[in-house]
Amino acid sequence: MIKNITGVVALLLLAGLVGCGKFQRIVKNEDWKVRYQAAIEYYEVKQDYYRAGVLLEDLVPILRGTPEAEKAQFYWAYCYFKQRQYLTSSNEFKKFHDTFNRSQFAEEALFMHCYSLYLDSPPLNLDQANTNTAIDAFQDFINRYPESSYAKQAAAIILEMRAKLEEKAFRLAMYYHKLERYKSAVIAFENFQKDFPDSRYQEEIAFRRLESQYALARNSYDFRKKERFVQLLGYYQDFVDKYPESNFTRRAGSMFDDGQKQLKAISEAERKATGAGTAAGAQSGGK
Repeated sequence: MIKNITGVVALLLLAGLVGCGKFQRIVKNEDWKVRYQAAIEYYEVKQDYYRAGVLLEDLVPILRGTPEAEKAQFYWAYCYFKQRQYLTSSNEFKKFHDTFNRSQFAEEALFMHCYSLYLDSPPLNLDQANTNTAIDAFQDFINRYPESSYAKQAAAIILEMRAKLEEKAFRLAMYYHKLERYKSAVIAFENFQKDFPDSRYQEEIAFRRLESQYALARNSYDFRKKERFVQLLGYYQDFVDKYPESNFTRRAGSMFDDGQKQLKAISEAERKATGAGTAAGAQSGGK
């Protein structure tokens, strides 16, 4: 049994060496037509995108201006895509589209440029700059090819990526809130409301903004309290106007009531301080 396995392994290694030797002879062949035909065979028949890519990388510059240039560059971009090198494939598909914008493959190439960016979009916990780039690319594609067979898929992917950005923004705002970085949380909640007006989180975001503002005001220096409690009352009014039947209404009302009490106490302290200052000034003037 062991001898049989050893024999099979040896045959496989030999076949691999023979295959590598054949490929190296093709790579070194000075006739570009031989290399081109081999690249097409590796791509279309054998689906060996690595070897096809190696050959095409050398051929693309050589083939400029020839009838073979279009297919070579289009397949080269796909070789990167098939090997999951999405950032490179996105660049190559865009380059193809810009170079051969009248090609029958131009529309597909621009879509694949966008799709490569989409697949290169990072996980939710990382920076989403690439996701924004992909969204912009897909929107540009739809604007250029509104009747494309890819337009529906492009629109669906845009919605998917926007939902991803929405989730990211929601988690970030809640993260600031839980860390008690209330000023940053308020800003993040406000940005979320502007950026995602139709979000399913809008009601909770409106409440959390109020909650963060309340905590911010309560923990502020005295000279900041009045301004921040006044802002709190404004946030409360916005909240109850939009969500009169919300499950958060009672908790929001408690913060509103306390905010009013705090402002009343601040006004009373200011009145006393003004009165004391006036009295002191009158005494000084009488001397």
